[in-house]
This record gives sequence, C-alpha cells and structure tokens, in this order.
Amino acid sequence: MREGVSTEEYMGELRKRLAENPGCALTHYNLGIALIKQHKWDEAITEFREAIAESPYLAEAYINLSGIYFLKGEMEKGIDLCRKVIAFRADFAVPYGNIGFAYLQMGEVERAIEMLKEATKKDPLFVQALSVLGSAYLCQGQIEECISYSEKAIEISPHFAVAHNNLAVAYLQKGELKKAIYHCDKALEYGYEAHPEFLEELKAFRK
Repeated sequence: MREGVSTEEYMGELRKRLAENPGCALTHYNLGIALIKQHKWDEAITEFREAIAESPYLAEAYINLSGIYFLKGEMEKGIDLCRKVIAFRADFAVPYGNIGFAYLQMGEVERAIEMLKEATKKDPLFVQALSVLGSAYLCQGQIEECISYSEKAIEISPHFAVAHNNLAVAYLQKGELKKAIYHCDKALEYGYEAHPEFLEELKAFRK
C-alpha cells in the first residue's frame, strides 16, 4: 500500500483493478490482506480462494487462508491448506510451523513437536516455531527442552514475549525464582498477558 493512501482508498484501487482484470491472482491476494486488516474474514477468504484459483502455487495465499481458518477454530481446514503448500514447496518452513501450532491448540502435543521440529530444521531462525516448540515441551513437562528452544527464540528476537513467558514458567518449575521473575517481567513488558494465577504465584516471591 502506498504511503499516504488510506486502506479504503487502497481497497478501492484494488477492486477497480479486478474489474478491469478479474484474473489477476496478486490483486486478489492483496485485497485479501487488506480485508484481514479490517477483520473481514469471510470476504478475505473469498479473495484468497480466487487468488489460488488463478495461481495454484501462490503459497502465501494458502498460508493466509489457513491462518483465518485457525482463527475461526476450523483447524482441519487450516491444516489441509498448509499440507497443500508442503506438497509443492516442501522446503518452506511456515506451513510446518502453522500445522505444529494447530496441533498444539488441538492438544496433540507429539504431532505438534514433530511438525515444529521440521519447521526449525528448514529454517533455524524461525522464531515463532522455536517459541511454540518451547511451549509444546512445557506442556509435556520437558523443562530443559522448553528452556533450550525458548532461549534460542529470544536470541533471535529478544522482544518475543511468548518465549519469555515460557522461560518464566519453566524457571519457576525449576525453583530458579530470580530468572522466573525476570522473564515474567520481560513477557509483560513486551505485551504478553500472563495468567493471573501465575502472576499471583510469582508475586509471593517478589518480597
């Protein structure tokens, strides 16, 4: 989107382009992105599906479409779209990471770890996948693995709040209270909404 142009003006331009050239996959895709920003999920779905129909190998359209389905709680639809990307772009880390995130949300921790490890193998700097992998290991009670992957995440992105929260919980479970408090404070500073019970538990050790 050009600087100084409002979202509505930009969307108007895109719709005009589509009226002139309805078969342009990239214009459908860009309109889908603009609609996501306005939380117009169903309209965005339509545009991404049009983009895919015109350009079946436009991986980013599948990924954004899967993200909407995950947001709507339609996990299997999102997973299916990510698997379609893997079928033609097996080296692309993002669909593996997204599937791993979805499996974790579904409580299928082992399957989540398998996909997340594949994602980080393909892209060792994939900070979201590293952080979610830390969360998955935390769910299993594998504290050292959680710490290892969460530390890797914040080495790459020091402000990554979820990884700091993982470390806060992991260090509290280890009894390393100073580290737990430090990472909790960082998670809060960077926008993470920690569980109130966890904050109360840590509060007792701040005195």
